[in-house]
Order: sequence, then structure tokens, then C-alpha cells
Amino acid sequence: MDATARAGRREWAGLGVLALAALLVSIDVFVLLLALPRLSAELGAGATEQLWIMDVYGFLLSGFLITMGGLGDRIGRRRLLLAGAAAFGVASVAAAYATSPGMLIAARALLGVAGAALAPSTLSLIGTMFRDPRQRSLAIGVWMGCFMGGAALGPIAGGMLLEHFWWGSVFLIGVPAMVLLLVFGPVLLPERREPGAGRIDLASVLLSLAAILPIVYGLKELARGGPEPLPVAAAVAGVLVGAGFVRRQRRLGDPLIDLRLFGDREFCAALAGMMAATLLMGSIMMLLTQHLQLVQGLSPLRAAVWMLPALAANMVGFQVSPVLARRFRPAPLIAAGLAVSVCGLLALTQVGTEPGPATLIAGWALIGLGGGPLVTLATDLVVGSVPPAKAGSAAALNETSGEFGYALGIAILGSLGTALYRARVEVPAGAGEAKESLSGAVSAAAGLPGPARDALLDSARTAFTGGLHVVALACAVLLAGMAVLMAVMLRRVPPIGAEPVQDRPEPEPALIK
Repeated sequence: MDATARAGRREWAGLGVLALAALLVSIDVFVLLLALPRLSAELGAGATEQLWIMDVYGFLLSGFLITMGGLGDRIGRRRLLLAGAAAFGVASVAAAYATSPGMLIAARALLGVAGAALAPSTLSLIGTMFRDPRQRSLAIGVWMGCFMGGAALGPIAGGMLLEHFWWGSVFLIGVPAMVLLLVFGPVLLPERREPGAGRIDLASVLLSLAAILPIVYGLKELARGGPEPLPVAAAVAGVLVGAGFVRRQRRLGDPLIDLRLFGDREFCAALAGMMAATLLMGSIMMLLTQHLQLVQGLSPLRAAVWMLPALAANMVGFQVSPVLARRFRPAPLIAAGLAVSVCGLLALTQVGTEPGPATLIAGWALIGLGGGPLVTLATDLVVGSVPPAKAGSAAALNETSGEFGYALGIAILGSLGTALYRARVEVPAGAGEAKESLSGAVSAAAGLPGPARDALLDSARTAFTGGLHVVALACAVLLAGMAVLMAVMLRRVPPIGAEPVQDRPEPEPALIK
């Protein structure tokens, strides 16, 4: 394809199919949060089975992203996307009509593998379809807005379905999008593969899984139960296997990941920015959703409705950033956006336990608005700074960095919030579970008499809110540092569509006569 060619109607129509799939798949993932209590009761799922129902999707999605990125470069991204769409549709139907916890866990596992095929294929195809830098950045903003929008709309859609249908209906939301993708994908989406690529190295696939899965498992368990020996050992083992994976990639003539991609300064800076964004912002989002429901006392559906202003601000950030980046360099835009997010985080330090989430929502909206330039422009840099033949691997690395960032944020900052809560909450005798978490305090309070119940809830909500303040302040400080780092690392990147800035030659020293 001509690198200067502008996309036409076919490409924009193809983007519509990809964006709709991203929206509905994202909704499909997040509706499980509301459906879990009902499906657990009807299927008889125990505590361990509930954890696997929730976590197995994320485990396999993270583990297979790199493999699927390399596979798409070899067999064709459209082919992999369509295969992933078919598998996702079949797995969604299997999950909807599961008759046992084991069947649902297996269906969720297949959904994770299929999701790993969809995510990098979609992003790399956008990079292939939109070679004009300005159009590509706008297309990525549309795609990212739909994907993030699904996270907020998922609880609303799930609440409406659960009010009128059985729990399995929430898994069927993404099926129509997969059907549309299978019908229109072959017509609207181009095929692209790496010319002359060899077979995928199975040893590299196994090493990548043996590295990523233990790390993700260890981080999730550390966030859930603290520094226990097993999750620590799993994370360390994953890091050691990861080192072996890197060594093997250096020796292979046709590696699963081309490590030369990391020789690009802007590519590395963009990946680091995406990981930091999900690390800091993902952890704070988890605390905010808990505050809305367990401190403010909102139902899941009402909490989701209150999240809509933050979603709208996020969408504005995604759509406006590519337009502004045509006139201004990405570095100051990203830094300015992160400064807005820092203001939002500082606003969260003023949130109290009294009814009324206005301050919390205002802070959340500022965080989403300010994060738009980083997420959109960094993703564009990752996809646009590599050769088209490597777009699948680059997109997979982009998605993997986000998954690692989210897991690290929950493990580190989520654990910080939990530790602060446990240190400050005052628990009466016979309510030991209230010491573990705010949800445990709410459950324990239900069995206490009036004055004791009110005292426990007041103490737990105050302790949780205090932990939120500290985590928000820590995120603000770290995000301010990230703004400075991104301004320095990306200072040579020109506005979108402009020619790269060339280094000025050093003047020759004057001859001494």
C-alpha cells in the first residue's frame, strides 16, 4: 500500500465494523461484574470457582496476546481476526447456556484466547488501512473511544438485561457484532501479512505463556491476599522464564517478537506511557467504583449511570487529541493532558463519606479527559513507528503493556489502599471479616444491632476513603513525573502529518592559523 494514500469510504466503513466489535466485546467483558452473584447462585459456584470465572479470561488474554500478534503477522491479520470473531461468538453462546461452573470456566477460557486474537488484529488492521498519519490517529481515537465506552456501558447494559432476562443473556451481547464482522470483514478489511515469514516458533510460544501467566497470576494474588509465598514465587518464576524468552528471541532468525522494535526511542516511550497510564489510572478506577457502591450506597446500575460524565470526558479526550496533534507536538499535548489528570486526582483527595458523588465524578472526568492524549497518541506512535509487516507484533506489545500495567496497579496501589484500610478500620468483636475489606464490613454489619452496625460502617467507610485519598495523591505524584518523562522522551516527535525533525549537524571546529 502507498504510505501516502488516504483512506476512502471502504476503509471508514471497515473501521465502523471494527469499532462496533470493540464496543460490544468491551461491554461483554464488563457485564460479568453484575451477573456473577446470580450465576454463582444458579450454577452453585463456590468461592474458588467464582474467582476462576472472573480471572481465567484475563489470564489467557494476557498470555496469548504476544503469540497472536506474531501469528497475525505470519498468516494474515484479517484471517486471524475472523477466526477470533468466530471463536468469540461460539464461546459467548457456550457461556450463556453453561450448565455447570466448569463449563462456564472453559467457555471463559476460550473467550480469553479469542479476545487475544481480536485485540492486536484489530489495531494492526487500523494501522494497515489508514496509512495517512492524520487519518490513522483519528481512527485510533474512534476505536479507543468505543473500547473504553464499553467499559462504562457494560454495567448499564448488564443491569437492564438482568432485570428482564436470565443471567446468560449478558454473554450474548457481543454475538451480533461477531456476526457482522464475519459477514462484512472479508469485504471491507484488507489482508496483510509479513512477506517471507517462517513458521511460528512453538518453543517461543510456550516460553511466552510460561512467563506471562505466572506473572499475571502472581500479581492478581498479591493484590487479593497480600505477600504470600506462592504468588511471589510465581511472579519471580515468570520473570526468570521471561529472561529466557528474550534470549531465545535474540538467537532466532524469525523470532516471535522482533526485539529491534525496542531500538526505537519513541516506540519504547509510548509503550512505557501506556503501561504507566493503566498502572496508575486502572487502580484508581477500581477504588472509585467501590466508593460509589459501598460508600455512597448506589446500586450497580445507578453507579454506572453516574459514570457517564467521566465516559463523555474520556471520549472528548480521545477525539480531540488527534485533531490538536496536527498543530502541536505530541509531547506537550500529552504532558498537558496528564497535568489535567493530576488535577483530577488531587480533587479525589477531597472526596468525603457524605452522600453525593459530585466531587468524585468531577475528579474522575478530569482524569479521563486528561488521559485522552496519552492513550490515543501513544497507541498511534506504537502502531505508526514500526514497519507495516510488524504491525501485529507492535499492537500485541501495546495491549500486553496495558494488561501488565493494570495488573501491577491493582497489585501495588490496590494493595496500598487495602493496607491503609486495615490499619484504620475499627472492628467490633465477632466481625472479623470487616477487617479484610470494605465489602466484608458491609456484609458483617448486616448481622449487627443498630448502633454497632452504624459504628462499623462509619469506621469502614472513613478508613476506605482515607486510603483512596492516599492512593490518589500517590498517583498524582507519579503521573506528574510521567508527564515530565514523556515531554522529554517524545520531544523530537513532530505534529501528526509533519516531517520528522532532523538533528542539526554539529558545526566544524574553526581552524587555528
